[in-house]
Amino acid sequence: MAAVFPPWSNAAFRLAVLGAGATIVAIPCALMMWMRSPWSTDAAKPVVQPVMFDHRHHVRDDGIDCRYCHSTTETSPSAGMPSTELCMGCHGQIWTESPLLAPVRASFFEKKPIVWSRVHRLPDFVRFDHSSHLQKGVGCSECHGQVDDMPAVRQVAPLTMGWCIDCHRDPTEHLRPRDRVADMRWRPEGPRAELGAAVARDLHVAPSTDCTTCHM
Repeated sequence: MAAVFPPWSNAAFRLAVLGAGATIVAIPCALMMWMRSPWSTDAAKPVVQPVMFDHRHHVRDDGIDCRYCHSTTETSPSAGMPSTELCMGCHGQIWTESPLLAPVRASFFEKKPIVWSRVHRLPDFVRFDHSSHLQKGVGCSECHGQVDDMPAVRQVAPLTMGWCIDCHRDPTEHLRPRDRVADMRWRPEGPRAELGAAVARDLHVAPSTDCTTCHM
């Protein structure tokens, strides 16, 4: 009796089984890679703002402390945004006729706040407290990057759950003295891990990895 299938069918069947297995593995792996990629996390994605605010000029050239504009970052969960009145405290005296500042002047005289575009966005089910991180010696640049080198702020960290948990498990590489949290040019004088361990002891840093820490 002649064979029902030709000899090459065995090889074809093995290849089909291998292909199906590879597909089953590849699809979830590809999804996990995509979820951690800048295309999904929006890291490095340009954000258009209603006013061209150059952080390089304000932070690096003029030496304005992050906390001058983001005044609630050490006392509340939100870092806060500067009011138009704060902006006009300077720009009521300098660059008073600049076309770039027309939206700021309009906001001030019309008493309508500027609607800034959010750069760092977490899901509604995630709780993040700026004050608790700064009080424990986590510098602004640890999450926001070198803002003093950015013409416009962009997201540099992935802000994924794994990224946060990695820091909570071992925060020593991300800690600095509390009086240096807003210093964009701060660099440790010795091994970073040793300094971080000392800061952790002094400030009693023991971040939790329980789900309820961030998901209330």
